[in-house]
Amino acid sequence: MKNRLVPAFLAATSLVAAELPVKRVVLYKHGVGYFERAGEVPSGQTARLEFKPNEMNDVLKSLVLDEQGGGRVTGVRYDSAKPARSSLNVENEVALAKFLDGLRGAKVDIELVSGKVSGAIVSGRVVPSTEQKSQQELVVLLTEAGDLRTLDLASANSVRLTDPLLQLKLREYLQSMAGLRTQEQRAVYIDGESTRSRQIRASYLLPTPIWKSSYRLILGTAPMLEGWAIVDNTTDSDWTGITLSLVSGKPVSFQSRLYDPKFIDRPFAELAEERAVAPELYRAAMGGAMAGGPPPAPAPAQMAKSSMMRREMAAEAMADMAPAQSNIAVNTAGRDLGELFEYAFSTPVTVKKNESAMLPFLQQKVEARKLLIYTDETQANPRTASEITNNTGKTLDGGPITVFDNGAYAGEALVETVKAGDKRLISYGVDLGTRITTKFDSEQRQVREIRANRGVIFAKASTEETKTYTIKNVDPRAKTLIIEHPLRSGYKLIGLTPTEKTATDYRFSLDLKPNAEQTLVVKEEYVYDQSYVISSTSPDQINIFLRNASLSPAGKQALEKIQAMKAQIATVDQTLRANQTQSAGLVKDQERLRENIRSLNSVSGQEQQVQRYARDLAARETKIVELRDQAQAEQQKKAALESELNAFLATVTF
Repeated sequence: MKNRLVPAFLAATSLVAAELPVKRVVLYKHGVGYFERAGEVPSGQTARLEFKPNEMNDVLKSLVLDEQGGGRVTGVRYDSAKPARSSLNVENEVALAKFLDGLRGAKVDIELVSGKVSGAIVSGRVVPSTEQKSQQELVVLLTEAGDLRTLDLASANSVRLTDPLLQLKLREYLQSMAGLRTQEQRAVYIDGESTRSRQIRASYLLPTPIWKSSYRLILGTAPMLEGWAIVDNTTDSDWTGITLSLVSGKPVSFQSRLYDPKFIDRPFAELAEERAVAPELYRAAMGGAMAGGPPPAPAPAQMAKSSMMRREMAAEAMADMAPAQSNIAVNTAGRDLGELFEYAFSTPVTVKKNESAMLPFLQQKVEARKLLIYTDETQANPRTASEITNNTGKTLDGGPITVFDNGAYAGEALVETVKAGDKRLISYGVDLGTRITTKFDSEQRQVREIRANRGVIFAKASTEETKTYTIKNVDPRAKTLIIEHPLRSGYKLIGLTPTEKTATDYRFSLDLKPNAEQTLVVKEEYVYDQSYVISSTSPDQINIFLRNASLSPAGKQALEKIQAMKAQIATVDQTLRANQTQSAGLVKDQERLRENIRSLNSVSGQEQQVQRYARDLAARETKIVELRDQAQAEQQKKAALESELNAFLATVTF
């Protein structure tokens, strides 16, 4: 017979604790749930709550306790996040002999078939048994008589630790292990000072799946909107007859590391007198002073560390089917909670642990107008849609909508949260009986305003763009079409007013006639500013400004004067360029004449020709000097004209 440590100690060492049932649950859209537990705790017992390890941070951050009947809560205890540690050598499924080997020196009483043997444990071991082809558990004791005895534990009826302190340590260890027996639960104990039975209410937050909305829109003579809430009970407790509320909105929420023990690095520090004195070495005398001794010890380095965790929470949406005719019992009351909205179920709700439920929270008539909507110009057909006005008096949480029209499935849509009194467009299909094409045109830039200040012209220009929507309704019935036209920064509509405007689009409503074609022309103007430095503006550009009808008389007079002054400077520039061209030609002729003279000087009988070349060279030199003087005069004239122009530009304003 093989002896094992058995969990019999657990029942004897467990705390006497009362469980508090769940009474109320409030589920939110940001990943947490609010829970209330309440119940009677008998005299002499403590209230006990159990949570998963990943729930403890939120529990420790949000736990609120209320004790009725005159008592007070004196404290809260909970299982540590760290595994229990003990000096006892206990392992999972450990043999009794090996367990006793870990208690060497401890005194035990072992009841054998032949009688009781008492002594101190020397060792314990497990050896193979050749006869029975199994293992044999043996323990060696030092008896009170001083004998060493080897005992076969297979024949032992019981083993008892005689040291009360060692018994207490074993009980405490097993008790702590009972709290961590699955590694999935952590117990929280609520202690009180009352000696009587007491009523305790505990409320806290837990990380929970968000609740989800699913709608059915039934179109007809009296449109009906039906809403279902999908909730998931992922806790380890049944929600039996609880009060359930669902809140739409997203308050700020975060996690704090409160459950795991935190340790920080601390610097090592010591007093100078606590350091050992190092030996000194003395050098030989060198005619006077002696020197020696070690340098002072360096100061220890100090470091600080910190860490922080974040968790991202994700939400998912589900689409549910429903029949076109529905008969459900809705028992919810809605109320505003500041920026939030609550759906409170007026009848008790039951959702077992690890189960989910779909609960009706809305069934009311709504205003719904069938229409078409065209947004994506890459598509040829608009979408079938409905404009829903939320006249329910409640906030409609965002979610999928399944649409039924005339008793048949029509499509599906998604809707964001809609406040009471607001309206939304939803699209759930494609209308193949309507085709739309677009054409784009753009006109050239026009200058609308011209002004100047301190030598700079500021012009306000504009471009006009036109988009034409051509719609053809091939069905023998009238339709209402909403065209969404992009709203672009800087562009302004010309001669057209939208039905309504969103953050990104204009909306234009058109009544389509049966079997007919019509157009929507959307003209927009884009106005922008340009600036020109007058001193570097070309005469052609100034002529463009002068021809513009928006130029004021004062501006026209100033620009004409500037144009005239620029023309004078341009004439001087033309003279200077002609001078430079003529001077360059004369210099080139001089080089040619000098080369001819050098060639003829070595030939006899060419004296007359050399003299003629010399006279031509002198004449060209005289002309070059004359042109140089003219260029200098023209440069001075240009500088004076530019100075006059700059002085005038500094005063020009119109």
